[in-house]
Amino acid sequence: MEKKEPQATQEEYGKYIVRYADVPTIELAPGIKAQIVSAERITLSFASAEPNAQLSPHRHEHEQMLLVLEGSVDFVIEGKQYHIEKGDVVILPSNTEHGAYFTGQGARVIDVFSPPRQDFVARLEEARKSQQA
Repeated sequence: MEKKEPQATQEEYGKYIVRYADVPTIELAPGIKAQIVSAERITLSFASAEPNAQLSPHRHEHEQMLLVLEGSVDFVIEGKQYHIEKGDVVILPSNTEHGAYFTGQGARVIDVFSPPRQDFVARLEEARKSQQA
């Protein structure tokens, strides 16, 4: 198949594409950092957790899906512990209590939230302003 379409302009590129390297890192909790990308109806988080980091139990209105890219996590959902590893996906309906213990090697995960996490978006904007200062 021959490419027939013209190359996008820089302006057009910026409308659809986000370069991972350009996204600032924010701290979500001690030992847990993330790079956040958000759109009108969804938020995507590339998160990494240091060994033995913890995420306290919490709830939010957002549906959440989490994919483990590396490492393993002892995930706590509604008071029960679930051991998840590379390739596992966690699906959390809105307002489901959850938290996590990141085991000895830590982990890298991708989180998807809908509707968007406005608290994450606000922290992302703060980080961008700090980068520009």
